[in-house]
Amino acid sequence: MRTTAGTSVSPSALAASADEYTKRGWMVTTTANGISLITDANVCGIEVPAEYTDGVHAFMQANMLLGPVIELPGSETRQIHLVTGVAKAALAIAALRELGAIVYMDGDTIALPPTQMIAGSARWAVSPEESRWVPPLVAVAAAVRSVKSSSWARRNARVAC
Repeated sequence: MRTTAGTSVSPSALAASADEYTKRGWMVTTTANGISLITDANVCGIEVPAEYTDGVHAFMQANMLLGPVIELPGSETRQIHLVTGVAKAALAIAALRELGAIVYMDGDTIALPPTQMIAGSARWAVSPEESRWVPPLVAVAAAVRSVKSSSWARRNARVAC
């Protein structure tokens, strides 16, 4: 049995979690550190830049677009939004990368809770059970663009005389 952020995670609990992810149609692998999602055409991940995390989460929630979101340990809040529709989103992927997002796709792996990481444990900010769906990648791209442009507007707002 292994301790993860103060809680025990047994091999049978890891296996049960892996089974649940597999039932969702996700390709996963179990390692000594836990469970990882193997990205494919059905599901990939967008790691939102830390300065946009809260705004993107709020945008997705307000527009009823929020899907599964993994929160990563560390000094800054970082989140990975699980998304679909990567095959038809080349322009959105390029725009996300230009804005500093990390796009996990084409066989990249993403640590899924419960997974022990170097600086703590990945956890669900929004679990798959709490989500009604896995949103399209373009929805997260729109959220990042919206948050970036509104923060740019706030920083550069001037009083017109």
